[in-house]
Amino acid sequence: MRIRPATIEDAPEIARLSRAQGYASSTEQILARLDGLLGHRDRFIAVADLDRQALLGWIAVERRLLLESGEKAEIVGLIVSQDRHRQGVGSALVDAAEDWARALHLPTLAVRSNEARIASHPFYQARGFERAKTQHVYIKTLDRESRHDHAMTP
Repeated sequence: MRIRPATIEDAPEIARLSRAQGYASSTEQILARLDGLLGHRDRFIAVADLDRQALLGWIAVERRLLLESGEKAEIVGLIVSQDRHRQGVGSALVDAAEDWARALHLPTLAVRSNEARIASHPFYQARGFERAKTQHVYIKTLDRESRHDHAMTP
């Protein structure tokens, strides 16, 4: 197994792995997102493969600057093929993310894990992550037509 930077050609496999985990992303959507993300210094996307065959997994990490707490790296996506769980793929991808964050002199690496993804919690704890908090995530779909008087114009 090798860990390497993702390329635009990885889009179909990243989409396949994502769909297997319940994310409804088409190859075209992943291709467009990769096109916007690859090559940015504040983004790291890597894949695990075996001699350019089907991908075993992928990881996406962002450099974040938060007003209240400063800089950190955050894993924003980590997916490993179901048939490759507990074989070191996830650990190797997280190691690559840690190396990337260290190279940028970022002090911490964070990850948010859905409480429904029960198997991921001991994985991260075994890798040295400590639970910092529990939170709720709220999502609001924005209607582009409707604006409030107090909204700031872009």
